[in-house]
Amino acid sequence: MVQKDGLYVIMGLLDADSIAYAIGQEIQRWGGQVVYTVQNERLKRIFFDRSDKLTAEEKAALRIEFCDVTKEVEVRDLFERLGPVCGVVHSIAFANPKTCLGENIFTNAVDDLKNAFHISCASLATVAHYALPHLKNGGAILALTFESRKAFPFYNWMGVNKAALEALVRALARQYGHQLVRVNAISAGPLLTKAAKAIPHYSHLARVWRKMSPLPWDVMEDKTEVANAAAFLLGNLSKKITGQIIYVDGGASIVGGDLLPQERPHGEEEVHALAEQSGLTLSPE
Repeated sequence: MVQKDGLYVIMGLLDADSIAYAIGQEIQRWGGQVVYTVQNERLKRIFFDRSDKLTAEEKAALRIEFCDVTKEVEVRDLFERLGPVCGVVHSIAFANPKTCLGENIFTNAVDDLKNAFHISCASLATVAHYALPHLKNGGAILALTFESRKAFPFYNWMGVNKAALEALVRALARQYGHQLVRVNAISAGPLLTKAAKAIPHYSHLARVWRKMSPLPWDVMEDKTEVANAAAFLLGNLSKKITGQIIYVDGGASIVGGDLLPQERPHGEEEVHALAEQSGLTLSPE
């Protein structure tokens, strides 16, 4: 898995509900060291410092750096301060929900569109450029995306940006492969985070997943499953995987239309009942 005592940079921490935080915790579980980045001190005070999910001691134990990915000098200085790293996670996206998301995809707020593209897509190229000299023996760069082959209501321009991000992942994988740097993305199902709550009608996506996902999908607990995949893609067991979009979404991405009633995931009680009918005993993990 990840390199023991190796340093991994997790960019995009907002609070303890963030996917970034879940990935960082999984890396540490395997013995890696983690540096989180937050856009600026103001956002840290508003979201992270006020969060009640962690104790004061747990918060103080985290190594946090400030980095606004729209400011090239901050990205450059971040990696110069850190020195050698084994991997980088780009868990960053933003689009003004009032202009880029919602019922109508058309907007004349061109500056908002440019800003959303810069943060959600183009910043990955900036991060990769300045991380590259510090990935001394090769390493991994990982982005987070969301199913972009389909048009979901309300998601609008963020869906466009995610499609662009996935194209950029492939381009970067081609460019940096000769330096043994792998670039991949995880396309996760909908997960409940502070950022997700800003998406208009976010609950609609959760309902869609219940109709499409062959495996049960938990919008809170399955951050752990995304983190597991991230640790794999950042580690030495995935040395020949690059330029890929790995779907951690319960299988919703491969389903056409809604699941039939008999295809829908069984609840826990139903699973145990079926197991008993088959003569099996399911032990708790």
